[in-house]
Amino acid sequence: MRRDGARRDVRPRQGRRLRNHLGLRARVITAFAVGALALSCVMAGITYFAARQSILAERQATAQRQAFVNASLVEQSLRSSRTDLAQLLESVDTLPGSQSVLHTDGQWYATSISVSQRTLPRALRAEASAGNAATQRFVASGTPRFAVAVPLPSVHADYFEVFSLSEVASTLRTLAAVLGAAALVTVVGGALLGVWASRRTLRPLVGVTDAAVAIAEGSLGTRVDAGDDADLQTLAAAFNRMAANLQQRIEREARFTSDVSHELRSPLTTLSASVAVLQAHRDELEPRAQRALSLLDDDLARFRHMVDDLLEISRFDAGSAELALDDVDPVELVRHALASSPAANRDDLRVDVDLRVAAVRLRVDKRRFERILANLVDNAARYAGGVTRVLVRPGRPTDDGRVSSVRVVVEDNGPGIPPTERDRLFERFYRGDLAGRRAAGDGTGLGLSLVAEHVRLHGGSVWIEDAPGGGARFVVELPVDPVGADDGAARPEGGGGPGEPPLADPARPARHPSPRPAGTRAS
Repeated sequence: MRRDGARRDVRPRQGRRLRNHLGLRARVITAFAVGALALSCVMAGITYFAARQSILAERQATAQRQAFVNASLVEQSLRSSRTDLAQLLESVDTLPGSQSVLHTDGQWYATSISVSQRTLPRALRAEASAGNAATQRFVASGTPRFAVAVPLPSVHADYFEVFSLSEVASTLRTLAAVLGAAALVTVVGGALLGVWASRRTLRPLVGVTDAAVAIAEGSLGTRVDAGDDADLQTLAAAFNRMAANLQQRIEREARFTSDVSHELRSPLTTLSASVAVLQAHRDELEPRAQRALSLLDDDLARFRHMVDDLLEISRFDAGSAELALDDVDPVELVRHALASSPAANRDDLRVDVDLRVAAVRLRVDKRRFERILANLVDNAARYAGGVTRVLVRPGRPTDDGRVSSVRVVVEDNGPGIPPTERDRLFERFYRGDLAGRRAAGDGTGLGLSLVAEHVRLHGGSVWIEDAPGGGARFVVELPVDPVGADDGAARPEGGGGPGEPPLADPARPARHPSPRPAGTRAS
């Protein structure tokens, strides 16, 4: 019983899933099309059965009248002893497709070999033998027929006349085809009407959708203009209030972050100067004081790094971050950035270069590029056992074979990153399952979010995938010439260098939108 109940629940759930997968416009069009189909089927059915009943009734009434007239003539002729029965029956077949059968003195006579005693239905013959006039429709040799039985008791005979209904069947088939075509046209017309109605009905929602997409992409000043649509004005007003509140909240948070970061710089400068003075007289301190001074210096360096990150984030939020582009050799830039990073300054660190990028000149902001690579290397050192390899590869080529982008890949020695965590790692202050565990690392969760912001500013993309030998692989792809860099770019499909597994084309990384100038409106 429980299994039957489970089966009964499947179909409603499947129906709900199907409705959820269809968009609102598709549901409106489907409703119009299904409504037109139902209406056309009902009207076609009513028309067909009414026409069929009328045509058959008229045909049968005509055949019945003709059969009784012919039966009267046969009865009069049978009263004469010199009547030729075959000639008599041929003379009474006046309607096209009619055939006569006569039963008299135990003998059967017919005008055609296609109609005989065996052709006539047994029930019809029984009615005639009982002295009752009767009619019956039947099919013989694949042809629909109508038979009329007229008993002739005065001459001890039964007269049968069989009429072909093939012409009526052909007419009904033609009518059914015409009604089917009309129903199809009606369904198409209903679907087209649904398209028109859905466009007209959902047109006001297009502006709301465009505004929501623009806000999601960072244009917080976007508003909905309801125009003269009374039904949309309430929705537009509520949406605009929500957008305004969201914009104010984000701007307050951005100002708070910026103000706090700037306010922290003054005491931080004072602390740094004080620590520098103490470091100059380090040898004069006791060992215990020297250890305390080292701890203070390390924490102060981390604090200074965090404040710098917050200031950088505030510039992105304020929309004041700008690129200072230079033409550089990507390979030399990668090597210089690695040499400048304490976490990557190792003799055994490999830089694997694809020969196709040897002649490529990359237009980037060198300071931001070095920050990208430094943050990736520092992240690997803190949480993944350090960097194992750095690769420089061409991105997806253009149609003419030119290198349009350069990929810098950083592989680490960690356990890898689950796919569910990969996009979230680029969110601010997110450190995955390491958050709250001081021993696992002392980062703030801003390093990878800054990587994503710097890459977005260049019009590139960054994502995470599995490294071939285990661990995680952070892939940064930057366009050779970042035209319109601030708009971002879709991630291209994978394609590594020779001898290298293809770089996958994972889902788009998390973006941190920057507020844009207010005043944009969507209609």
